Amino acid sequence: MYAVIKTGGKQYRVQPGDVIVVEKLDGDAGAAIKFDSVLMLGGDKGITLGAPLIDGASVAATLVETRKGEKIKIFKKIRRQGYRRTNGHRQMESVLRITGIDGAGEKANWDGETSLMTKAEMNLRARGLATRVEAPAPTKTRSGSTKVVVKDVEGATVEAAIVESSPPAKKAPAKKAAPKAPKTEA
Repeated sequence: MYAVIKTGGKQYRVQPGDVIVVEKLDGDAGAAIKFDSVLMLGGDKGITLGAPLIDGASVAATLVETRKGEKIKIFKKIRRQGYRRTNGHRQMESVLRITGIDGAGEKANWDGETSLMTKAEMNLRARGLATRVEAPAPTKTRSGSTKVVVKDVEGATVEAAIVESSPPAKKAPAKKAAPKAPKTEA
Protein backbone atom coordinates (compact mmCIF):
# COMPACT_ATOMS: atom_id res chain seq x y z
CA MET A 1 0.00 0.00 0.00
CA TYR A 2 1.24 3.50 -0.77
CA ALA A 3 0.03 7.07 -0.27
CA VAL A 4 0.76 10.52 -1.64
CA ILE A 5 0.97 13.12 1.13
CA LYS A 6 1.46 16.87 1.10
CA THR A 7 3.80 18.64 3.54
CA GLY A 8 5.95 21.75 3.28
CA GLY A 9 4.37 22.69 -0.06
CA LYS A 10 5.59 19.47 -1.70
CA GLN A 11 4.10 16.05 -2.40
CA TYR A 12 5.71 12.74 -1.43
CA ARG A 13 4.85 9.15 -2.42
CA VAL A 14 5.37 7.00 0.67
CA GLN A 15 5.06 3.36 1.76
CA PRO A 16 5.37 1.89 5.26
CA GLY A 17 9.07 1.66 6.14
CA ASP A 18 10.24 4.47 3.84
CA VAL A 19 12.64 7.13 5.08
CA ILE A 20 11.90 10.58 3.64
CA VAL A 21 13.45 14.03 4.09
CA VAL A 22 10.93 16.89 4.32
CA GLU A 23 10.89 20.56 5.29
CA LYS A 24 11.50 21.15 9.01
CA LEU A 25 8.74 19.89 11.32
CA ASP A 26 8.34 20.64 15.03
CA GLY A 27 9.16 17.92 17.54
CA ASP A 28 12.03 16.02 19.10
CA ALA A 29 13.69 12.86 17.83
CA GLY A 30 11.36 9.91 18.33
CA ALA A 31 8.15 11.98 18.21
CA ALA A 32 5.12 10.50 16.43
CA ILE A 33 3.78 12.62 13.55
CA LYS A 34 0.46 12.20 11.76
CA PHE A 35 -0.27 13.55 8.27
CA ASP A 36 -3.96 14.11 7.49
CA SER A 37 -3.40 15.73 4.10
CA VAL A 38 -3.44 12.54 2.01
CA LEU A 39 -4.01 13.21 -1.71
CA MET A 40 -4.05 9.64 -3.02
CA LEU A 41 -4.04 6.05 -1.75
CA GLY A 42 -3.10 2.95 -3.67
CA GLY A 43 -3.47 -0.63 -2.50
CA ASP A 44 -5.12 -3.99 -3.08
CA LYS A 45 -8.55 -2.41 -3.57
CA GLY A 46 -7.25 -0.03 -6.24
CA ILE A 47 -6.47 3.66 -6.34
CA THR A 48 -8.43 6.22 -4.33
CA LEU A 49 -8.10 9.86 -5.35
CA GLY A 50 -9.03 12.78 -3.12
CA ALA A 51 -10.86 15.90 -4.15
CA PRO A 52 -8.43 17.39 -3.07
CA LEU A 53 -7.97 15.31 0.14
CA ILE A 54 -9.22 11.86 1.17
CA ASP A 55 -11.50 12.08 4.21
CA GLY A 56 -10.38 9.96 7.16
CA ALA A 57 -7.07 8.91 5.60
CA SER A 58 -3.85 9.42 7.54
CA VAL A 59 -0.18 8.55 7.39
CA ALA A 60 1.79 7.95 10.61
CA ALA A 61 5.53 8.66 10.86
CA THR A 62 8.31 8.87 13.42
CA LEU A 63 10.70 11.84 13.49
CA VAL A 64 14.24 10.47 13.24
CA GLU A 65 16.19 13.74 13.30
CA THR A 66 16.09 17.44 12.43
CA ARG A 67 19.25 18.63 10.70
CA LYS A 68 20.69 21.12 8.26
CA GLY A 69 20.63 20.15 4.60
CA GLU A 70 23.33 20.41 1.99
CA LYS A 71 24.94 23.81 1.49
CA ILE A 72 23.77 25.88 -1.45
CA LYS A 73 26.18 28.54 -2.75
CA ILE A 74 24.82 31.88 -3.91
CA PHE A 75 27.15 33.86 -6.18
CA LYS A 76 26.41 37.34 -7.51
CA LYS A 77 28.54 39.17 -10.05
CA ILE A 78 28.29 42.24 -12.23
CA ARG A 79 30.81 41.98 -15.02
CA ARG A 80 33.47 44.63 -15.49
CA GLN A 81 32.44 46.40 -12.28
CA GLY A 82 34.52 44.52 -9.68
CA TYR A 83 31.35 43.37 -7.89
CA ARG A 84 31.43 39.79 -6.59
CA ARG A 85 29.50 38.42 -3.59
CA THR A 86 29.39 34.83 -2.33
CA ASN A 87 26.89 33.55 0.23
CA GLY A 88 25.77 30.14 1.38
CA HIS A 89 22.55 28.67 2.78
CA ARG A 90 21.69 25.43 4.58
CA GLN A 91 17.97 24.70 4.85
CA MET A 92 16.65 22.97 7.99
CA GLU A 93 15.07 19.59 7.21
CA SER A 94 13.47 16.70 9.08
CA VAL A 95 14.08 13.00 8.46
CA LEU A 96 10.99 10.79 8.89
CA ARG A 97 10.37 7.03 8.96
CA ILE A 98 6.87 6.16 7.68
CA THR A 99 5.29 3.69 10.14
CA GLY A 100 1.73 3.28 8.89
CA ILE A 101 -0.96 4.20 6.36
CA ASP A 102 -4.67 4.11 7.12
CA GLY A 103 -7.60 4.98 4.88
CA ALA A 104 -10.08 3.86 2.21
CA GLY A 105 -10.88 0.69 4.17
CA GLU A 106 -7.26 -0.49 4.14
CA LYS A 107 -4.49 -0.34 6.70
CA ALA A 108 -0.75 -1.01 6.36
CA ASN A 109 1.81 -0.88 9.16
CA TRP A 110 5.57 -1.21 9.23
CA ASP A 111 6.74 -3.93 11.64
CA GLY A 112 10.39 -2.88 11.85
CA GLU A 113 12.07 -0.89 14.58
CA THR A 114 12.71 2.82 14.01
CA SER A 115 16.39 3.58 14.61
CA LEU A 116 17.08 7.13 15.76
CA MET A 117 20.62 7.06 14.39
CA THR A 118 21.53 10.39 12.80
CA LYS A 119 23.03 10.77 9.33
CA ALA A 120 26.33 11.90 10.82
CA GLU A 121 26.48 8.71 12.91
CA MET A 122 25.62 6.56 9.86
CA ASN A 123 28.41 8.20 7.88
CA LEU A 124 30.90 7.53 10.68
CA ARG A 125 29.84 3.87 10.88
CA ALA A 126 30.16 3.48 7.11
CA ARG A 127 33.76 4.66 7.33
CA GLY A 128 34.48 2.53 10.42
CA LEU A 129 34.76 5.54 12.74
CA ALA A 130 31.83 4.85 15.09
CA THR A 131 31.62 7.09 18.13
CA ARG A 132 33.22 5.47 21.11
CA VAL A 133 31.67 5.37 24.56
CA GLU A 134 34.65 4.22 26.64
CA ALA A 135 38.32 4.68 25.96
CA PRO A 136 40.44 2.49 28.25
CA ALA A 137 44.20 2.87 28.48
CA PRO A 138 46.08 1.58 25.42
CA THR A 139 48.40 -1.42 25.82
CA LYS A 140 51.73 -1.94 24.08
CA THR A 141 52.30 -5.07 22.00
CA ARG A 142 55.60 -6.80 21.22
CA SER A 143 55.70 -5.44 17.68
CA GLY A 144 55.77 -1.85 18.97
CA SER A 145 52.19 -1.03 18.01
CA THR A 146 49.57 0.16 20.48
CA LYS A 147 46.40 -1.90 20.96
CA VAL A 148 43.17 -0.22 22.07
CA VAL A 149 39.96 -2.09 22.98
CA VAL A 150 36.85 0.12 22.82
CA LYS A 151 33.09 -0.31 22.83
CA ASP A 152 30.96 1.43 20.23
CA VAL A 153 27.47 2.87 20.76
CA GLU A 154 25.71 -0.49 20.55
CA GLY A 155 28.12 -2.09 23.05
CA ALA A 156 30.02 -4.21 20.54
CA THR A 157 33.72 -4.60 21.37
CA VAL A 158 36.08 -3.32 18.71
CA GLU A 159 39.86 -3.79 18.77
CA ALA A 160 42.01 -1.23 17.05
CA ALA A 161 45.75 -1.39 16.52
CA ILE A 162 47.68 1.84 16.17
CA VAL A 163 51.03 1.37 14.50
CA GLU A 164 53.59 3.84 15.75
CA SER A 165 56.42 4.79 13.49
CA SER A 166 59.49 6.81 14.30
CA PRO A 167 59.27 10.47 13.38
CA PRO A 168 61.00 11.42 10.15
CA ALA A 169 64.64 12.46 10.55
CA LYS A 170 65.25 16.17 10.37
CA LYS A 171 67.47 17.34 7.56
CA ALA A 172 70.45 19.47 8.43
CA PRO A 173 70.18 22.96 6.98
CA ALA A 174 72.17 23.40 3.79
CA LYS A 175 75.45 25.30 4.18
CA LYS A 176 75.65 28.53 2.32
CA ALA A 177 78.68 28.99 0.08
CA ALA A 178 81.04 31.77 1.13
CA PRO A 179 80.90 34.80 -1.15
CA LYS A 180 83.73 34.97 -3.69
CA ALA A 181 86.31 37.66 -3.21
CA PRO A 182 86.32 40.31 -5.91
CA LYS A 183 89.16 40.13 -8.41
CA THR A 184 91.80 42.77 -8.05
CA GLU A 185 93.96 43.95 -10.93
CA ALA A 186 97.67 43.99 -10.33
